[in-house]
Amino acid sequence: MELVDRVRLILTLTSLSIFTYYTFWVIILPFVNNDHFVHKYFLPQEYAIPISIYVAVALICFLSICIGYVMLESKKKKA
Repeated sequence: MELVDRVRLILTLTSLSIFTYYTFWVIILPFVNNDHFVHKYFLPQEYAIPISIYVAVALICFLSICIGYVMLESKKKKA
C-alpha cells in the first residue's frame, strides 16, 4: 500500500470517527437520561455550537491561505 493510500485511509477513518462522535453527541445524546454512564464520554451540550463555529472558521482560514498560496505561486510562474 502506497503512502498516499495510507494517508487517504487515515483521513477517511478520522473524518468518519469525528462525524459519528459529533452526530451522536448532538442528535442522540439529548434523548438519553442524564444519569446514564454514556454522558461521561461527551462534553456538555453547551460546547456543540462553539466547537462547530471554531472548526468552520479554522477551515475557512486554512482554505483561504491555500488558495492565496496557489495564486501567488501561479503568478510567479507566469513572470
